[in-house]
Amino acid sequence: MRISPAQCRAARGLLDWKQETLARKAGVGLKTVQDFENGKRMPRNAMHIAIQQALEQAGIEFLDNDGLRYKKG
Repeated sequence: MRISPAQCRAARGLLDWKQETLARKAGVGLKTVQDFENGKRMPRNAMHIAIQQALEQAGIEFLDNDGLRYKKG
């Protein structure tokens, strides 16, 4: 399942991360995160996966229908 821009924004909100933090933790450019979240373009597959994995490693679980939740450790 590929996460949506809305899920990405919501996940960052739950984690209290800035776009810069997500970009750094995912190893992608800030512009990639900004453009993805603003719906300007979808990142290449590897970058999309890196963004999703960074959020999942921080405790976010992505659900169907644009849902998500924070998994407490």
